Amino acid sequence: MDAVLTLVFSIVMLFFMIYPAMKITEWIDAKIGIPDRWYKPVMLLTVLVLSLFIGVFLKYA
Repeated sequence: MDAVLTLVFSIVMLFFMIYPAMKITEWIDAKIGIPDRWYKPVMLLTVLVLSLFIGVFLKYA
């Protein structure tokens, strides 16, 4: 049941984490240089990770 609640919180946070993920991906691109082919997958992975972190925080904090 805890995993389900965490995922529910994370799904809601997906929409709110798009802008921070874009900024983080732009920062990574400026520092390291991401190929164009990997730009969108890195951004999507960042959105998912940020959403899961916020979902876990909302569940257990």
